[in-house]
Amino acid sequence: MPDSPRRPHWYEEGKEPDYRFTLANERTFLAWLRTALALLAGAIAFAQFFPQFSIAGLRTALAALLAVSGTLLAAFSYRRWARVQRAMRNDRPLPMTWLPLAAGWAAALAGVVVLVLVLTHAR
Repeated sequence: MPDSPRRPHWYEEGKEPDYRFTLANERTFLAWLRTALALLAGAIAFAQFFPQFSIAGLRTALAALLAVSGTLLAAFSYRRWARVQRAMRNDRPLPMTWLPLAAGWAAALAGVVVLVLVLTHAR
C-alpha cells in the first residue's frame, strides 16, 4: 500500500474531532480560497479592462490593492485552517482571526473608490 501523504506533526495531537467539524473547517478554507480568487480576478479586470481614470495611477493602485489582498488571503487561509483544526483536536477555543476584517476593509476601500469614480464621472 502506498505511503499516505505526510501529515503535520500537530495532526497526531489530541483526539480526532467530529468529522462534521473537520469538513466544515475545510469548507471555510475553500470559501477563503474562492474569495481570494475573486479578489485576484477583480485585480485582473481593473488592470486589463477598465479605462484609465483621471487620477494617474489610480487604476493600477486599485488593481494592486485587490491583488495583494487576494494573495495574502490565499496565503493566510491555510494557516487559519490549520489553527482551527489544531484547536479542535486539543479541545481548545477556536483562535481569533483578522482575515474577515482585513478582507472586508480591502474590498470596502476598493468599493468606495469605485463609487466615488462612478459618481464623479457620471454625466
